[in-house]
Amino acid sequence: MTHLRKMMLEELQRRNYAQHTTRSYIHTVEDFSRRFHCSPDRLGPRHIREYQAELFQKRKLSPATVAVRLAALRFFYCKTLQRAWSIAETPYPKRVSHLPTILSQQEVARLIDAACTPFHRTLLMTLYATGVRNAESTRLKFRDVDSQRMVIHIQGGKGRKDRDVMLSPKLLQELREHWHRLRRKPRVWLFPGNHDHCGDQPIGTKTVWHACQQAAQRAGLQRGVHPHLLRHCFATHLLEAGADLRTIQILLGHHDLKETTRYLHLSQRHLHAASSPLDSLPLKGESPQGE
Repeated sequence: MTHLRKMMLEELQRRNYAQHTTRSYIHTVEDFSRRFHCSPDRLGPRHIREYQAELFQKRKLSPATVAVRLAALRFFYCKTLQRAWSIAETPYPKRVSHLPTILSQQEVARLIDAACTPFHRTLLMTLYATGVRNAESTRLKFRDVDSQRMVIHIQGGKGRKDRDVMLSPKLLQELREHWHRLRRKPRVWLFPGNHDHCGDQPIGTKTVWHACQQAAQRAGLQRGVHPHLLRHCFATHLLEAGADLRTIQILLGHHDLKETTRYLHLSQRHLHAASSPLDSLPLKGESPQGE
């Protein structure tokens, strides 16, 4: 471990940054250093601008990903090296907001029914029934399933926040069958890793991703299906069923209600709540026929 890497790691640990963020920040500084074949403490604003442009133009990274890379470099220069950082010289990229594609409930049912294995089926049902994030689903433990209160405890979610989500009776029955199907009864993890799902560590996020991809292919769904899409479906379908935004915000673990209001743009109930003004125009006859 180099002296600079050790210094940065200590600064991240002193501020109690999450392990994922710590790995991401250190990886970015190492990548930045490799790009210019030079120690990062000898690089400056000109190199950062060139690196930022390359992330967009050559690597085709999204604005959100580039913003994280810049945050890592800013942390390194400001906190580790105690140097000034000019936002005017290195502006954060303007983010583009895209509405996610939503599956209908019938399509979600097709997806779940097309799961490759019973283990994958339980995974997909859990994602849709609870709205948990991919990483949160992999860290679920059997003790998090509270059948007395009919909730699932999400421990250390995004931002290291705990929350409770509803436990569907249908999901509870599926989880009980899932437990009986496991060859070696796990002591801790709801979704144990290893080939036979009998390991002492949980599955990784790639396992959840592949479960979605394979089921979508078998179900004949043309749209890109990934774990986070089921989270969007969970929120949108709740909203269409009459749940209020504040409730959905709590279930999703959103810090700001603005994050949750995006689902208003996806809910058919809200899209169809008003008629188009075209419908009230007193138009005469039909459109003229072309020559």
